[in-house]
Amino acid sequence: MKLKCKILIPLILGISMLALTSCGSGQGGTNGEVVVYNWGEYIDPEVISSFEEETGIRVIYDEFETNEIMYPKVEAGASAYDVVCPSDYMIRKMIDNDLLAKIDFDKIPNAKTHIGQQYYEQSQEFDPGNEYSIPYCWGTVGILYNKTMVTEPVDSWDILWNEAYADNILMQDSVRDAFMVALKRNGASMNSLDETQLQAAKEALIAQKPLVQAYVIDQVRDKMIGGEAALGVIYSGEAIYTQRENPDLEYVIPKEGTNVWIDSWVIPKNAPNRENAEKFIDYMCRPDIALKNFEYITYSTPNEGARELIEDEDIKNSPIAFPDLSQYDNLETYSYLGEEGDALYSELWKEVKSE
Repeated sequence: MKLKCKILIPLILGISMLALTSCGSGQGGTNGEVVVYNWGEYIDPEVISSFEEETGIRVIYDEFETNEIMYPKVEAGASAYDVVCPSDYMIRKMIDNDLLAKIDFDKIPNAKTHIGQQYYEQSQEFDPGNEYSIPYCWGTVGILYNKTMVTEPVDSWDILWNEAYADNILMQDSVRDAFMVALKRNGASMNSLDETQLQAAKEALIAQKPLVQAYVIDQVRDKMIGGEAALGVIYSGEAIYTQRENPDLEYVIPKEGTNVWIDSWVIPKNAPNRENAEKFIDYMCRPDIALKNFEYITYSTPNEGARELIEDEDIKNSPIAFPDLSQYDNLETYSYLGEEGDALYSELWKEVKSE
């Protein structure tokens, strides 16, 4: 269950679920409305305003903290969303359960022109044929460490089990991310359904638990910036932000491999404003708009046109924002494990947390 809570500044565009249940009539603005369901702080508010001004389409915007919160709301259909931004493995689950409409790329030309081919190729792991999703942001999961608190080389997940850093380690409060760390450390796939491998990962996480200061989501960013911990598991986009605030912080992709994730735009099958959804996604794929979003949220953009517009050469060539993935071994994208697989991971995670 991948958790990515991206909260930098409170967003004033959110609305209540009560309001959402009554929307979708297409009467919200001069050219109707579009109902967007996205991660918290995962878009520049000025982009919403400029889209409304340019198109006359009113944006009704709602946020979620996890894929697992998002999914049942879309599945239930009580709130008719037009555009949603799930992660890789959840997109596959939505495809398998017939919740998504196929993308008409002729109506979203910026997606064909500006999104890099490598990101579509990666997306085929969860969206075969690239029929249902358009990449929005991507990144890796790695270790953020404070150079003033960690003097030894950091190149392996092993360091998160080093007793020298007891009470100075932050782990993601996420079953898939936590098990990814333990599975990769043991040389297994992060999508493993082998019960022997999963039990070994569970025991490793239980053994690590006394060393962990906290299991966190967005708090890892603030704690690391403030020097409250020496090591933390973090998403690459947040690592970029933390380094701006604290130059003593470094980010590493461990040698055993890690998760390379993609969050993508999709259109639910029951979207009441399909045409406006296509216009919204096309706008998000415009290079100048993708650049604004990248500068605001600091998560890597798959938009090659936007990357060309980055003026700061250090950022344009950042090994954190735009790593050469060919330099790393054992990189994987999360797969949807099925209902039984999800249940198995959840049960093992409960055992870890209850110890």
